[in-house]
Amino acid sequence: MKIIKVWLDESSDECTSCGLCESIAPSVFEVPDKMKVKENVDFEAFNTDIKDAADSCPVSVIKYEETE
Repeated sequence: MKIIKVWLDESSDECTSCGLCESIAPSVFEVPDKMKVKENVDFEAFNTDIKDAADSCPVSVIKYEETE
């Protein structure tokens, strides 16, 4: 499975800007005020890092979509 889309979902909770995602996957995420996904990232190259960041997010606002 490869990741094809990554986004910030604040429908249940709000990003706390803790920076954990950026420390786990700095090529994918940046946290100026709130987490944002960098543009033109090859998500497939960072599958494991994206999943680790999503799993580690204290408020579970990092979401991703996979395809085969």
